Amino acid sequence: MFANSRTVGSAQTGPHDKLAELVNRHRDAIFRKPLAAYSAGAFDAAIAAWRSAGAAPLIIDAGCGVGESTLRLASTFPDHFVIGIDQSESRIVRGKDWWDGEWPENFVWVRADLVDFWRQLHDAGIRPARHYILYPNPWPKIGQLARRWHAHAVFPTVVALGGVLECRSNWDIYIEEFALAVEWLSGVHPEVEAWVPEDSAATMTPFERKYLASGHTLHRCVVTLAPR
Repeated sequence: MFANSRTVGSAQTGPHDKLAELVNRHRDAIFRKPLAAYSAGAFDAAIAAWRSAGAAPLIIDAGCGVGESTLRLASTFPDHFVIGIDQSESRIVRGKDWWDGEWPENFVWVRADLVDFWRQLHDAGIRPARHYILYPNPWPKIGQLARRWHAHAVFPTVVALGGVLECRSNWDIYIEEFALAVEWLSGVHPEVEAWVPEDSAATMTPFERKYLASGHTLHRCVVTLAPR
């Protein structure tokens, strides 16, 4: 059934006690992970599409999945250009017969490693106007902290990209931790709130729609960051 999503289960009752240590370690270190073999071509293709469309203010839809959020962002911000990024080619190329609105032209989907794409954006001096991380895998086990984006070695780069950064999750602790990591790295206090779409038509992703229908409380962190 559709509205049968389980809530996130975790032994954590608050932000992880190792979060600050991990964020500080990543802030003070140089991230040297080699780029994936396909990353350079994927990045070049996405940026070429953006520039060919006029290099409008850029929106990054990180982990776009089947691409619904990319289409909704492109429709909501027609004067911007949206790059939807996901590591799964099958999700990106999957049929879009569920989209019954007008097909926007101000977007592109690209299969890429997000860790690489974020670093390539930063190294190229390209700074998004808006940046969305919608319902990432929460990795809720205590030992999985380093897999959460805000505790990953790439997160200082994400914050340095600047712009309006928004993360949504159905796990309140994920959003609390995300906000703490952003503040520690930027000195800017994010807005954290319960997120209630008006109805299913206002949801951005299939996950958001399913969580809403399952009665979950949704949460989001929004912050405006200066690029570096």
